[in-house]
Amino acid sequence: MINCFPGTEIASRDILENGFHIASERKFTMKQYLLCLTLLSICFTTAQAQNKPTNVWSLADCIRYAHDHNLQVQSLQLNEQLAEQNLLLANGARIPSLYGTFTNSFQNAKNNVAGNGLLSQLTSSGTYGLSSSVILWNGNYVKNNILQQQLLVQSAALQVQQSLNNISLQITANFLSILLAKEYFGYIKDLVSTSEARVKQGEMFYHAGSIARKDLLQLQAQLASNRYLLVQTQNAIRQTRLLLRQSLQLPADIEFDIAPSDTVVVPKSLPSFYEVREAALQDFPDAKIGKLGVDIASFDMAKADAGFKPTLSAGGTLATGYSNVITNPVLPKTGYFTQTGDNFYQRIGLTLSIPIFSNYTNKVARARATIAYKEAQLNWQNDQLVLSQAVEQAYLNASNAIQSYDAASEQLNAAAESYRIANEQFRLGANNSYDLLQQGNQYLQAVQAFTQAKYTAVLQEKIYEFYLGKPIQL
Repeated sequence: MINCFPGTEIASRDILENGFHIASERKFTMKQYLLCLTLLSICFTTAQAQNKPTNVWSLADCIRYAHDHNLQVQSLQLNEQLAEQNLLLANGARIPSLYGTFTNSFQNAKNNVAGNGLLSQLTSSGTYGLSSSVILWNGNYVKNNILQQQLLVQSAALQVQQSLNNISLQITANFLSILLAKEYFGYIKDLVSTSEARVKQGEMFYHAGSIARKDLLQLQAQLASNRYLLVQTQNAIRQTRLLLRQSLQLPADIEFDIAPSDTVVVPKSLPSFYEVREAALQDFPDAKIGKLGVDIASFDMAKADAGFKPTLSAGGTLATGYSNVITNPVLPKTGYFTQTGDNFYQRIGLTLSIPIFSNYTNKVARARATIAYKEAQLNWQNDQLVLSQAVEQAYLNASNAIQSYDAASEQLNAAAESYRIANEQFRLGANNSYDLLQQGNQYLQAVQAFTQAKYTAVLQEKIYEFYLGKPIQL
């Protein structure tokens, strides 16, 4: 039986065991009955809420979920599909077009028929035809357009990968923030336990007359401070978990927590900066997108040049028709198939279009394409510069973080040993509460610096090696 509220466990048991007895004595009113049912319903609902499973996700699970459900990624994937359709349309320009035309009309009019004067006649007529055309040559416009659309498809795919990279780094940062807060919570929890033991010992010393009340109050104040810090750390865990949920775009009705990781290890060394920078400039989507932008702009120039060149196209038509006077015919009717056979004709021809003067349209298009090409080159150079600077900054951050971790680790070892000695001295009565509290504060500061340095070093190392093309794993 779940004790939802004080006293409800006993009340519920009494209702279940003595319900028939109460009913027989007719002392159990309808209002009391409904109240008991309400309490039982609340208890059952609480039990369901308590038993609701919580999904435990690893970093790989988080990244995989974001890749599959992120709205920005899905939008970019739709852009990639649009680029593929544009490529299909560009390839279609090489294929002859084919159109069918089928018309039938009725006309009622008074016609002047020789020897009969004006006659009101209803005429039915129809035409049927097939027409086709194909561009034979237009300054390689079709070919250049196809090549350009292929590059646009590649660029759209790289933009998807670029977004996935950014999301992966963001999720990794939030994931490690939760691990940091949880590890720090473990230290603070141990510190609270130690403080509680010191308070109990201080109370014994105070009642024995070994320490003053001021010393006991200092120990109690330190315990309250540590408990407050423990609550703050719990709040930090909730906040960082919320940030991870938001970066995952996870629905609010999905309960989740992160899996603890025993493989969070700070590296001792880093790959060469020049090796990582060359790999990033060669393979990272940011650099590839800029290079493709230059190539795409060059095809715009080639397509603009086609405007100055003649266009040669071929076309053909197959058509036939018939006409029939329905009312007041004078001449003998000719059969439907006889007319369509007699009227069947074929046409094939070539068309050469030579641009002579286009009101500066081609000239301006060529100038705009040239300007866009130069701008694309500048953007590519800027992308390379920004990426190179980002790799250099990542290398510096990772190097500094590893050095800070080594220093923080030494500081924590020394502070932990000093705090241990201070606790032992206080237990033996060889130390006062002020010295103990000082050592405790130094230990707390060392713990905070160590955990922060540890996860900062891991995050910066993951970011730096990500430019090398190494997947993020813990």
